[in-house]
Amino acid sequence: MSLLTSRILFSVALLAPVGAQVRPLPSPAGGSSAEPNLAVLPDDQVVLSWIAPLAEGHALRLAFLTGEEWSEPQQVASGENWFVNWADFPSVVVLPDGRLAAHWLVKSAAGTYDYDVHIAHSSDGGKTWGDSIIPHRDGAKAEHGFVSMLANDDNALSVFWLDGRNMVPGEHGHGRGAMTLRYAEVRKGGALRSEALLDARVCECCQTSAAMTAQGPVVVYRDRSQQEVRDIFIARRVKGKWSDPRPVSSDGWKIAGCPVNGPSVAASGQDVVVAWFTAADNTGRVKLARSKDAGASFEEPLLIDRGNPAGRVEVVVLDDGTAWICWLTRTDAGAEIRARRVGKGGELSPSVTIAETGAGRRNGFPQVVRCKDRLVFAWTNRGVQLASMPLR
Repeated sequence: MSLLTSRILFSVALLAPVGAQVRPLPSPAGGSSAEPNLAVLPDDQVVLSWIAPLAEGHALRLAFLTGEEWSEPQQVASGENWFVNWADFPSVVVLPDGRLAAHWLVKSAAGTYDYDVHIAHSSDGGKTWGDSIIPHRDGAKAEHGFVSMLANDDNALSVFWLDGRNMVPGEHGHGRGAMTLRYAEVRKGGALRSEALLDARVCECCQTSAAMTAQGPVVVYRDRSQQEVRDIFIARRVKGKWSDPRPVSSDGWKIAGCPVNGPSVAASGQDVVVAWFTAADNTGRVKLARSKDAGASFEEPLLIDRGNPAGRVEVVVLDDGTAWICWLTRTDAGAEIRARRVGKGGELSPSVTIAETGAGRRNGFPQVVRCKDRLVFAWTNRGVQLASMPLR
């Protein structure tokens, strides 16, 4: 075999869609379930949480996946006055000491977007939950949501959220004024510390995403300039201090309203990857940018999809720096959830279709986590659906 032939075969191998055998998983959620979220325990159990409708109100439930079998669903909390929204969904994370932390949203007043963040902990694997606490202390009847939670090494919980305390009510709910990005840590027992304003003007209803790097936590979100440019920004906490926010990439997407399409970030040591959707120049694109210095700087972004993507991205990164991104793309029949591997050097595999779905609000945002040697996906399509795909 010639050296040239060997190089060609090696390049093809790098681009091959490793793990293209997508397998459906049974779903522990009912047919009317929605808003799935995934997390992974230290013993490699996958935690699925979702919203279930009740005769009066809603409930947040979860179940644990071991192999191909789900545990019986457990209830985290329920209420008749919850704020339930296709784009602003609850989550569950795992702390180093084994506790689970969950968040959900509860109406605080009659206004459409008057709601608070509630967080509770469980010390017995989700069987029982303590009283919920609210991480924001402004007391304003305003929007508080689009939460990202992250476990700290000292068993505190980092919480990031969009906070509308500075917004004046208007005709269409959101009103006038600036949405802000805020942060707090929740200590064991519920005490709050390190409360901070990270950005005083951000996009009103795009998801936030956070990750822990070798230098500390980072959060990515959609910013909002005075000129209505809404690009993806990052803030970093290094040596206990938050950096000034800076753009991950300057797309220059100028849009008068919120696109409801937030970014996703994942980290492993110094490696940080950020994925996002943009429609700058009236062309929809899904992009991914990599940092090798814990988010201090980013390489030129890679173009993941420029066909007809709907965005709604999610990204994970493996120990070797390889990333997997999933997103929603429109098709003639509706939409597909696709996934693509991105090598540390920028090599792109062909995309893999995970499932056919729709692009409407009821289809929500696909989720993905890495569990040992496979990826697990969750999405909404007539209830919460799941699938897995081996990494090799």
